[in-house]
Amino acid sequence: MDEALLRSLTPSVLTILVRRGADFAAAEDAVQDALIEALRVWPADPPRDAKGWLVTAAWRKFLDQARADSARRRREDLVDEEPAPGPMPDVDDTLQLYFLCAHPSLTPSSAVALTLRAVGGLTTRQIADAYLVPEATMAQRISRAKRTVSGVRFDQPGDVATVLRVLYLVFNEGYSGDVDLSAEAIRLTRQLAGTIDHPEVAGLLALMLLHHARRAGRTAPDGSLVPLAEQDRSRWDTAAIAEGIGILQAALARDRLGEFQAQAAIAALHADAFTAEETDWVQIVEWYDELLRLTDNPVVRLNRAVAVGEADGPRAGLAALAALDDSLPRHTAVAAYLHERDGDPETAARLYSEAARKAPHLAERDYLTRQAARLNADRRR
Repeated sequence: MDEALLRSLTPSVLTILVRRGADFAAAEDAVQDALIEALRVWPADPPRDAKGWLVTAAWRKFLDQARADSARRRREDLVDEEPAPGPMPDVDDTLQLYFLCAHPSLTPSSAVALTLRAVGGLTTRQIADAYLVPEATMAQRISRAKRTVSGVRFDQPGDVATVLRVLYLVFNEGYSGDVDLSAEAIRLTRQLAGTIDHPEVAGLLALMLLHHARRAGRTAPDGSLVPLAEQDRSRWDTAAIAEGIGILQAALARDRLGEFQAQAAIAALHADAFTAEETDWVQIVEWYDELLRLTDNPVVRLNRAVAVGEADGPRAGLAALAALDDSLPRHTAVAAYLHERDGDPETAARLYSEAARKAPHLAERDYLTRQAARLNADRRR
């Protein structure tokens, strides 16, 4: 059973049902039922036309539900309108579906869940497992999201920037449960790139590939966090790096710079260095300056302070850091690192301990605790 094929067909099957008159919520439920049926039937009896089979099965599921819903008599008229089986029209409404799932009336978490369900073809259980929440909780979240967008016209224009933000949220969830959300986000972004010719879509795809390429080097065998400068670069995926850089270069050549292209350019400079010492920090600072012109984001300023510390020395980095709100996530950890590089291990150890207490993830907390312990041990010698 090719589950990847099923998931890739989900958006087009769903959009066909919506085009035929089904409201979004009912259509999405019907498609999910058809996917479950396909998983049961296809291993023993694979169809010649997978998309046609799914459309027919989903439409019948929708009609069955419409017949059972006596409160919606209007849909009974659709019973006699079931299209005859045959080749499916080559119309791709996937982009509209992306826009619908990233509707501005949805919260970011609801938009992500609905995108994974409607565009990604994941089950509610898979999404719940990925987010480490009960299946009932995720079902309620998805149900509310579907109700919110059910009244939205399917042909209304959408905002590409919102869609990209949702996909980046999916990517940053990483891996939990039996679904690799980073890989899923890359798959969905590839799909979007095939639907719309937009340099920022390409920029996001390049950024994801470049980050994902370093995944194997980010943790030690015991699961502990390995910082970028200490990673074994032979474990990086060179094919993904080459693909990401190629996509980025083509996007940048169009001279329509956006924030994801700028972020990808920074990631490319890290990925392109054979050793940490060969990293072109001066150019990275320049790209952070470009990124700040596009989006004056405090997290970008924090990351720029790190780059300044590498390019111009730790005191320059600390000066850049002093202009930022110290309540920013990772601010204390960055301060600890820069103080250590500036030759102040006592302050650095104290700040590493403080940063560890604030760290949201266990791996990060353990790493910061070890840094503090290392400096304290060195001072006692």
